Amino acid sequence: MERNVRISLSHWVFIDDTKFFGPGRLELLENIQQTGSIVKAAQQMGMSYKKAWDMVVSLNTLGKSPYVITHKGGQHGGGAEITEAGQQVIEAYKKLGQKLREVADAEQELINLI
Repeated sequence: MERNVRISLSHWVFIDDTKFFGPGRLELLENIQQTGSIVKAAQQMGMSYKKAWDMVVSLNTLGKSPYVITHKGGQHGGGAEITEAGQQVIEAYKKLGQKLREVADAEQELINLI
């Protein structure tokens, strides 16, 4: 019987033993980038606004510089945008993910044993 055996990896960046950046925060930043809104980004993820806001505050506080800039509401509404630092983290995290997928895809010793 033919079986599809593969290795799947998930990766997180920790700061002082605290999860700082991983798949969920990547998705949040990408959704903010796409929608221009923390509220809309959270809705796309099925997440509460409070949880999304707390994640943004954590990213902006613990990172070397802010990843998200918010704009106050008004006649034209508020919004949010990803900073250059945020964009660089998105790109670097995706590059690391690709490297890890390549390593996992190349791993035959373990796969052959299973």
